Amino acid sequence: MNASHLQWQSKLVLLLVLPWTAVSVLVLAREWFAQQPAVAAWTLGLSVALGLLAWGLRSATPAAAPTGAILCASLMFTMFDAPFRPWRTGLIPVLAVLVVTSLATRFGRRRKERLGMAEKPQGRGAAQVAANLGMAALVMDPSVQSALIDTYWLSRGTLVHNSTFVLGLAALAEAAADTVSSEVGQVLGGTPRMITTLRRVEPGTDGGITVAGTAAGILAAGLVALTGSFAFHLGPSMLFLSWAGGVFGLFFDSLLGATLERAGWLNNDAVNFLSTASAVACSLVLLAMLPHAGVR
Repeated sequence: MNASHLQWQSKLVLLLVLPWTAVSVLVLAREWFAQQPAVAAWTLGLSVALGLLAWGLRSATPAAAPTGAILCASLMFTMFDAPFRPWRTGLIPVLAVLVVTSLATRFGRRRKERLGMAEKPQGRGAAQVAANLGMAALVMDPSVQSALIDTYWLSRGTLVHNSTFVLGLAALAEAAADTVSSEVGQVLGGTPRMITTLRRVEPGTDGGITVAGTAAGILAAGLVALTGSFAFHLGPSMLFLSWAGGVFGLFFDSLLGATLERAGWLNNDAVNFLSTASAVACSLVLLAMLPHAGVR
């Protein structure tokens, strides 16, 4: 449900995500321009290019394109494997999310239009982009990372180097999984079933899932986790943790849809934001449980 009386939730998501990440990007850009200007130039240039690409492909509205560019820049500045190279940064998993969700949105578009469930021609709005990518940017912010590393139960000498990249990857994996499962399920899934009762429901019903859609979502989460693991030289254990977080968030999204969203308490942007947060939480718990979380 995305009723007008819940639009304040979309604005709240934007308010939680955009000012913080925009300031973070400005601060980090200033630091990098002073130390290594090429890094800042590559990051800002590629982020702007990605925003323009999303707008050109009609995957994002004019307001969503700069929002996505800011979030991408934030992830590129905070997620990279030294030495800095553009293809070893957060750009790669973000690009994977853009590609798989754009393809899924265009898949079976005529059928979706007949059902009245097709994505708007102008693409996703700024709040939708913030809801899907914002948690990854927030959790990878340097101040948040410092707080995580200083936390007692994660400071036993096991959380080292880029292990925490798993958290950002999990959020991105969930964002891809949610969109792909919904878009593919509408075309190939047949009649969905409510996740809480397994009763048949009409296509498009909040909380309804299909086998085909769920399988597609799990694969999409795995693809994003795999591309991120390649970019950051993460090993099988870190790949699994980010994938597991994304899959957990996928089912949590459906659970929220079947309960709080159907009841009219949450809109879709709030559900998406909380679902990416649940993916981060799941990966965080799994990461803390590993005897040697720094192992790749």
